[in-house]
Amino acid sequence: MENQLATTEKKPITIQSLMHRTDVVQKFEQMLGKKAQGFITSVLQITASNILLAKADPMSIYNSAAMAATLDLPLNNNLGFAYIVPYNQKQPDGSWKQVAQFQLGYKGFIQLAQRSGQFKTISAAPLYEGQLIESNPLTGFVFDFTKKTSEQIIGFAGYFALINGFEKTLYMTVDEMTSHGLKFSKTFKNGLWQSDFVGMGSKTVIKLLLSKFGPMSIEMQTAVTIDQAVINDDKGENVSYVDHEDVVIDKEAERVQLMVNDCKTLTELDVLQKSNPDFPIDLFNAKKSELKGDKAI
Repeated sequence: MENQLATTEKKPITIQSLMHRTDVVQKFEQMLGKKAQGFITSVLQITASNILLAKADPMSIYNSAAMAATLDLPLNNNLGFAYIVPYNQKQPDGSWKQVAQFQLGYKGFIQLAQRSGQFKTISAAPLYEGQLIESNPLTGFVFDFTKKTSEQIIGFAGYFALINGFEKTLYMTVDEMTSHGLKFSKTFKNGLWQSDFVGMGSKTVIKLLLSKFGPMSIEMQTAVTIDQAVINDDKGENVSYVDHEDVVIDKEAERVQLMVNDCKTLTELDVLQKSNPDFPIDLFNAKKSELKGDKAI
């Protein structure tokens, strides 16, 4: 679509002109039906209300919006499902260009998990002083949310339980969360990590919990791949991780994860594990517990 726009537009493309194009409107109508016009309006409002986003490349904004529409997640900062965030991207010639980056909120990940029909419950929450009763990564964590002794956040916990009985908890301390943010986000000191640390912490434990231990639907795989990326086409097949360029999505690991998810018996899983000895054992253990019918924290 980008090539088509480049050849058919004589004037410089703006996000306003782009989002009002007949073909663009029709594309959103195909994805969202009657919700399309309201969605387009929200994209324009978000852009107009952010001085940096207003300067961003219109195609990057459009591509981010198209992915939000594909996942059927509203772009409303007050709702917390998905965001379009401005980012200053260094170009090959050394210059800088303002682009739009797509980010999911923790509510977005929860929404996608719920749609799969495999989750009995899923949630994330900050932990305050006094609420962590027992911390054992092997046997599980024990929390008591009635024991809060101060307003000091000590960590974040994510939890899910599947309809088949499998359940899992992931807990990260504030120090671990800060180290994660510093490692994977170049905007840690002046971005969402500073303005909404609780939201980013909750999102991180949910995203890591789902990507490591949860059943990965096609929507969830897409969400994990495009989160915090500049999307270079409206299908999400070409993305750039400008906020954490040192992170490489391992396509082979994704392939093995899909095969793990498809295993129906322990024998199938054992054969797969033996044929892929270089992959972390955690990749197989959650599925093994699921097939055994274990309830593991």
